[in-house]
Amino acid sequence: MTQDRTRPDWRLGRRTFLKATGALGAALALQGGTLLDPFVTPVAAAESGEEIRRGICDMCCIGYCGIEALVKDGRITRVQPWADYPYGPLCSKGNSILQQVYNPERLKYPMKRTKPKGSDDAGWQRISWDEALDTIAAKFKEIKAKYGAEKVVFFVGDPKEEPRPPMQRLALKFGSPNYGTESSTCARAMQMAATLNGGGGLPITAATKTIVLWPKNPPWSMARDTWQIIEAKERGVKLIVVDPRLTQMAQMADIHLRLRPGTDGALALGMARVIINEGLYDADFVSKWVTGFEEFKAYVQEFTPEKVQEITWVPADKMVAAARLYATNKPVSWVTTASPTVHHANGVQNQRAIGALIGITGNVDVPGLKPSVPGVSVKDLTEWRQLLPPLQEKRVDLKRFPVWAELVEEIQMNLLPEYVANGELKAGLFAGANFRMWPQDQEYRKAFSSLEFAAGADFWLTPTMQLMDIVLPAATSLERYGPIRIAGRKVFLPEPVVPAVGEARGDREWIFDLAKRLGLGADFWDGNVEASFDWQLEPLKLKAAELKKQPKGVDIPAGAPTPASNNPGFSTPSRKFELTSGILQKHDVNPLPVYKEPVESPVSTPDLAKKYPLVLNTGSREPMYVHSRHRNNPRLRELEPDPKVDINPKDAAARGIKQGDDVILEGPRGSVKAKANLTELAMPGVVHIYHGWPQADINTVTGRNFDPISGFPSFKSELCEVRKA
Repeated sequence: MTQDRTRPDWRLGRRTFLKATGALGAALALQGGTLLDPFVTPVAAAESGEEIRRGICDMCCIGYCGIEALVKDGRITRVQPWADYPYGPLCSKGNSILQQVYNPERLKYPMKRTKPKGSDDAGWQRISWDEALDTIAAKFKEIKAKYGAEKVVFFVGDPKEEPRPPMQRLALKFGSPNYGTESSTCARAMQMAATLNGGGGLPITAATKTIVLWPKNPPWSMARDTWQIIEAKERGVKLIVVDPRLTQMAQMADIHLRLRPGTDGALALGMARVIINEGLYDADFVSKWVTGFEEFKAYVQEFTPEKVQEITWVPADKMVAAARLYATNKPVSWVTTASPTVHHANGVQNQRAIGALIGITGNVDVPGLKPSVPGVSVKDLTEWRQLLPPLQEKRVDLKRFPVWAELVEEIQMNLLPEYVANGELKAGLFAGANFRMWPQDQEYRKAFSSLEFAAGADFWLTPTMQLMDIVLPAATSLERYGPIRIAGRKVFLPEPVVPAVGEARGDREWIFDLAKRLGLGADFWDGNVEASFDWQLEPLKLKAAELKKQPKGVDIPAGAPTPASNNPGFSTPSRKFELTSGILQKHDVNPLPVYKEPVESPVSTPDLAKKYPLVLNTGSREPMYVHSRHRNNPRLRELEPDPKVDINPKDAAARGIKQGDDVILEGPRGSVKAKANLTELAMPGVVHIYHGWPQADINTVTGRNFDPISGFPSFKSELCEVRKA
């Protein structure tokens, strides 16, 4: 029986956990080990005058763990894990949520700019919600009448779950297909690769014999997944980790393949060669369900173990051992990650090569082949499947990234400077936007400033919000109603735990209000948020009022299994797992998952590498921050007060660098200053720097080298040098 990871009496204590994950040294270095204390946070009874109210934490924007807030006199006094919620416990970020809710820097009221853009002081003036929304509506109507609705872009950054659906619905109902999100640099390219191939891997189950992390470090990026992997290891499951970093998970691995960033495709193709040439592939599955096998088999022959070692820096014998384990110790489960393998100029093809291993070994379910129990789902608020096709031809990314435009229902935002400079976008609405998320981010700052009109919503008056004409105060997850949460077969509808600070409002609420002012009230339930939840819940025959009465959720019984399909198959043109992609072929892109060197590397640009000999890897996760979020959170800032460069001790010694030294990380396009962190986490020849620091903005250094298939930047495979400041 699976144990409840949210309960404090679970037998794996804090120190045991730290030892098991190899995190003890790292955690003790972070303020006496307090970082992972949340795993054993006790669930306390309410004290006199306190009331326990339940909500959802979105401090990491992906975990959505249950949280109990103890409230007294209308104010949260403390938080703890929600013991009965399926997802948890709370990580360091969740335990510091009060420092977000009650941070004195919170944006509390709508504001308007009174001085021209480019001024040192925007002259922010407090206004009413009515004035703010009326102004936005009037400007958008003016732009629509003058240029067309498609000239207005709608964007959601982070947090993502609540604002995305109503924002996309607003864009499409307004008449603009130009809705985008931060997934233009996050998970979408990985999802594209899986779609092009035909599918992803298998989840971890009791039958799993091998787990592959390529690459992911759950203790830092998705803490709750850590328990599942530890439990699997305890019952003898093998673990393969592919990661240039010596992470906690890598230290637990049976095989750790430590590769040069950006060479994932070559490694996967080398493993495929071993599996095919040694007859370890699933011949029956391949013959029935895979296309392009012979072409793929011929292509991988050039990726000999010796050649792969030369390209990737992974010892040939370890690569061969990993391939054999992967192919013979089945079933194999994949713990997916969002972006490390696709933050390269050949990212989609690299990820397709990794996915090819799934296909040739049969470690993937064929949709419709067996009876299945439908999951719990509600209506899609966006209705993009009906609303987007008539507008598709007006997408700004249609010709630039045609594969992306065919597969993804949101535009590729990474060419925002070009869209604005060419007059393709004239105005925008931005929720949680951050110009520092993009490479050469000064170009994106300029693009925001160049729009004829821009409005935004956020928790803070961030540097990006400073570029807006109107700024709206957003409510946190503990101050707003919804959205609907589904965990397994249980449905929840969170209510506000406390009133929002100042005049902050939930995103769905103010977006619906704006829609009414744009003449779209009938499409937004006349602004009635609860009515929109009722509409979404119709497939479950539930009402929002019923869910509000049951804050611990409503169980949805499983119905009869859906019988096997008469036409089972993958969602590809051939209905099979495609090693040669029909969609790529249609767009004149090599249909095989071919390997290409990073745009900048010791191999592709040897002269540049003489000046910048270190491989630069940016954007890895830290346990206390999410992208640029939380650096103004006092509790979390104590854990990591300064930007740092992770550098291997051997590379540091060669440069006369000691722990804590101020160093300059320099690349072909710029430099930043940070603290040196000498650590075996970084492999020799590779340095890591964490993004999101205003005072060490690494995206002024990264280049605009985009994957032609996905449009993703090469955040994780560029060149640099590090020297003492």
